[in-house]
Amino acid sequence: MKNFTRVLLAALLVASFAATAQDEESPALSISGSVDAYYRVNLNGTNDERTGGTIAPGTSFANKTGFALGMANLIVGLDGEKTGFVADLAFGPRGTDAVFGSTTASSSIVNQLYAYWNVSDAVTLTVGNFNTFLGYEVISPTANFNYSTSYMFSYGPFSHSGLKADMAFGDFSVMLGVFNPTDLTDFNPTGRYLGGVQLGYGGVYLNFLFDDDFFQADLTAGWDLGESFYLGVNATTASDSFYGGALYLQNSFSDDFSLGLRGEYFSDQGVGAITFEENVIDLTLSANYSIGNLTIIPEIRTDIYSADEVIEDADGIDVSGDPINPTYGSNLSSFTIAAVYAF
Repeated sequence: MKNFTRVLLAALLVASFAATAQDEESPALSISGSVDAYYRVNLNGTNDERTGGTIAPGTSFANKTGFALGMANLIVGLDGEKTGFVADLAFGPRGTDAVFGSTTASSSIVNQLYAYWNVSDAVTLTVGNFNTFLGYEVISPTANFNYSTSYMFSYGPFSHSGLKADMAFGDFSVMLGVFNPTDLTDFNPTGRYLGGVQLGYGGVYLNFLFDDDFFQADLTAGWDLGESFYLGVNATTASDSFYGGALYLQNSFSDDFSLGLRGEYFSDQGVGAITFEENVIDLTLSANYSIGNLTIIPEIRTDIYSADEVIEDADGIDVSGDPINPTYGSNLSSFTIAAVYAF
């Protein structure tokens, strides 16, 4: 497998460097992005760090209590006939969590940074740092229906730095890539590389990420089952080790209002994703209400853990600082309302 990744890396690098010989007229600069903020409260767990610490689902983003910030996302790009680039910068807690593998202050705001060459109508080469091709959900809240994220998304991967080739043949697509270790975005300190493969057909994508010591397989799909109803599917398994599956059901009631339910099962087999126990079920009901470019997302989420008595609630603290009338349960229910503005 090492030989495979080395040969693929060499071939893609040669093709990538050849792109510098291509001349084209300067395309127009584009600027886009988003800002988001939210309010979150536990419905059956403590919201006071003095009574045992605030509790949140064991997933990325939207995990603070009270009024909290997401991120400011600024995306600058040039999309030419043959070549282009994307510089995607993220500021704020969500952005910081998304690029946790960065090692320098300057790279800690870089969500994506890549250049690409359209070799032909069917083949595109991309080099740099880009968000992962695995999974159903993404870092930007503008591209997710639910504001909080799933366990499968949260535990990997977020981003890759490397070189990839995307090839399209009608309804069938193939991606081949070579990457640094997962989420090591600004350089590779290990000398280890991973291979990546994506096979796509008719909205169904089968994804693989691997080296000699690691293997992850991921299935992502989505279908419009009518004019207003949508079904999404995600399933993944990783050798280091977790597996899970999720269904995404969404219905549009008008151009401005829709409802969606995410139902997910996640099993932690050694990665340490869940603090409490090995298995969790995530049920998340979200609404999307749009006012121009602003989307309001109220959301009720319940996480059901396989362990008993892991969520603590209390009426307050006594004079000695101990919780008053603490109670415990095996599920956590929370309410979040988010505001996401895209431009």
